[in-house]
Amino acid sequence: MKAVITDLDRTLLHTDKSVSDDTVKVLKSCREKGILLVAATARPERAITQYQEKIGFDVLITLNGARTVFHSKELNYSIPKKSVLQMLQKLEDIEGVIVSLETEDGIFSNVDIPQWQPTVFEKLSEAPLPDVFYKIIVSSNELDLHEYMDQILTDDTYASVADGVLFQIMSKQATKWNGIRAALDSLGISPEEAVFFGDDNDDIESLKNCGIGAAVSNAIKSAKEAADIIIKSNDEDGVAEFLKKKLLRIKNGILR
Repeated sequence: MKAVITDLDRTLLHTDKSVSDDTVKVLKSCREKGILLVAATARPERAITQYQEKIGFDVLITLNGARTVFHSKELNYSIPKKSVLQMLQKLEDIEGVIVSLETEDGIFSNVDIPQWQPTVFEKLSEAPLPDVFYKIIVSSNELDLHEYMDQILTDDTYASVADGVLFQIMSKQATKWNGIRAALDSLGISPEEAVFFGDDNDDIESLKNCGIGAAVSNAIKSAKEAADIIIKSNDEDGVAEFLKKKLLRIKNGILR
């Protein structure tokens, strides 16, 4: 394997969002062996700074593939502003919907979400918004939004569901797999030479297409079905345990 690619939340990170010292050591050992380290996450770059400082990923695939950064290169798949405004007008007709926009100027939302620190406008379609949009995040504490998605989406977008309730609307070009494929191709690495770790809907394509697709035991059913192997859970450092045994060949603390 020439590349280790991993989702963060519920995969590499513990449920409390921490990353163990052992996992950090294992990943750094992989890099010392010349293995590329890739993070593939739904988070924006600003929300993974602490993990990047600890681990030092070579490639960052963020916002579900809407933005990929590697070796001073950038690849962006944004949603056209016209499409965003069309969807916002439809969303604002649904009472009780929480809407957030990931943009080139940070996050905007129709409600205050303290952990995200958004710029808040009750009616986003009338807000002074920037021109580049990476993702629309939609949720509701009262409604099942599955039945609304077909009415809301434009022809150039799709929706991925995280944790069963959080809808992420993105450009059809913005997928983790597209980001992974572009980065690996640019760096001369075949997908067959990569192992991917994941747990949710937006990981399924990568689990199927990389040389080894490994789903943590706490993954959703469809992710497990797409994987080649099921490993220990995120809280049991499943990614690190797999890498120790299969890539680093560490047994009883001894590197072989």
